[in-house]
Amino acid sequence: MITIIDYEDSNSIELGECIKQLTDDFVISKSEIDICRANKIIFPGSGTAQHAMKRIHILNLFSVIRIIRKPILGIGLGMQLMADYSLEGNISCLGIFSGTSQKFNNEKMDIVNEGMQVVLFQKESKLFAGIENKEKFFFHHTYYLPLSELTTSTSKHNVIFSASIEKNGSFGVQFHPEKSGDAGLKLLDNFIKI
Repeated sequence: MITIIDYEDSNSIELGECIKQLTDDFVISKSEIDICRANKIIFPGSGTAQHAMKRIHILNLFSVIRIIRKPILGIGLGMQLMADYSLEGNISCLGIFSGTSQKFNNEKMDIVNEGMQVVLFQKESKLFAGIENKEKFFFHHTYYLPLSELTTSTSKHNVIFSASIEKNGSFGVQFHPEKSGDAGLKLLDNFIKI
């Protein structure tokens, strides 16, 4: 079973509609029990890091997300929340990945990175099996994780940033596969099959 974590400030409904094309064996839930029973966990996110972390604490999900040892996929803000820290609100996050999310900052460009963008593979990843390098995925974010040894793909919005990261069965993608057409659906299918 797949559990899509719903902390009431995410793209969980839209993501659920996308997952439904791949399997019926999923739930959208904020229950610790459903998270612990799951074989795979999807951790979507939108909004601000500060508000999202507050909701995660209120729902008593902080510890269970941190300690669970099952494949987990953070999407968008979900990936950023899996890092150590966010400069958005200057808050500690889940600490699954090392790193600090930073804000795009350039007077010549809009700080919001939105739209379909090319993703360049940096390392082999099961998430990208059967997907062409330089495929386009949909991004919408103002904060990003810098490059690190965990980076598996990159994209660029004034700076080159981590489009995906991976560590010991924990995965993060800055883009939104549920809004990325066939390539996004393939990536989600790859995660389900890990």
